[in-house]
Amino acid sequence: MTTALVLTFIGDDRPGLVNAISEKVAACGGTWLESRLAQLTGKFAGILLVNVPDEKVDAFQAALRELDAKGLRVAVERGGADAGAAASDRILKLEIVGHERAGIVRDVTQALTGLGVNIEEFSSGVESAPFSGVEMFRATARLRAPRGLTADALRQAVERLASEIMVDLAVSEGDADD
Repeated sequence: MTTALVLTFIGDDRPGLVNAISEKVAACGGTWLESRLAQLTGKFAGILLVNVPDEKVDAFQAALRELDAKGLRVAVERGGADAGAAASDRILKLEIVGHERAGIVRDVTQALTGLGVNIEEFSSGVESAPFSGVEMFRATARLRAPRGLTADALRQAVERLASEIMVDLAVSEGDADD
């Protein structure tokens, strides 16, 4: 039997951080299943799902604590059931583009929460617009909409929000592998 563990980590960006964690996973006979890793302003951070043999979980966690001395902080949580997911839920994709301003993420996530929509994945950034150089906010999200909330209903809600906060929002059907 194995135990699913979710690791989050952060440290000063430098070569070898991913290798340091992957060595600990391999040394305990674990399997690296899924990850999202990124460098942001000199820091390297990530979230990672691993399966570890039940009898090696404690040793694995102790081995990860050794990385703290090397400047890599790692937190470990046991995986749980996908409490927010139901077979009838729909996967949708949300794209956001607009002039950068404070509060865009707050406003969008507040509207989604009000509709009972779960954000499963969110990626965002600020970039310069071609020709004008104006800072543009861009984000994509993978959403799980509850039964009864159609893509059209979500689309209408985000269109109302888009006009209020002056961004372009697009909703499309996604699939579980997006």
